[in-house]
Amino acid sequence: MQPLSRPVFAAVVLAGLVLLMGLNQVLKRDVSQKSYEIFTEMAYSVAGESMAPNEAMPGGQAMQPLVEGVIPVGAEVFRYGSGSEEALRAGRELVNPLSADDPAAAKTGAELYRIYCLPCHDLQGDGLGPVVQRGMARPPSLHADRAKGMADGEMFHILTRGQNSMAAYAAQLSPRERWAVIRHVRNLQHQDN
Repeated sequence: MQPLSRPVFAAVVLAGLVLLMGLNQVLKRDVSQKSYEIFTEMAYSVAGESMAPNEAMPGGQAMQPLVEGVIPVGAEVFRYGSGSEEALRAGRELVNPLSADDPAAAKTGAELYRIYCLPCHDLQGDGLGPVVQRGMARPPSLHADRAKGMADGEMFHILTRGQNSMAAYAAQLSPRERWAVIRHVRNLQHQDN
């Protein structure tokens, strides 16, 4: 068999390209229409129920614990442990990002204070809330010198981790909401002057 000459080879390639372009125009599909899916499992896997048994997974359960060190998207990273030393360190390093004259923060802080703080600290922050009147231990007044001298970051630490008989409120309040509550406490304290 004899090889094709250069002009014949070029003509064959050119004819092939013209044929492909013609087929492309004839068979052109509407890209806004869904294309055919032959192996749908490759695109849409069947999700396991979170608490269902799954023998293929470690521990025989579909839901697996997070790998150590993983931070979920949108999660707060609070790098302070529990205890008074960590609270003091947070007081030195953390600053309230909310402005003292931000009316939205003041309103949010007042609303959240009424929901979460009023039961123990009462409306004015004196520590005579309804639960205290029913026999629980009285919390410190928010108007005491210690509370007034406390840095915002230390208060944030207490709201996040809890202190003594006060529970942590990190699960109930986002970081921004905790700062708003602190802003409201500062407003209560400034009413003393």
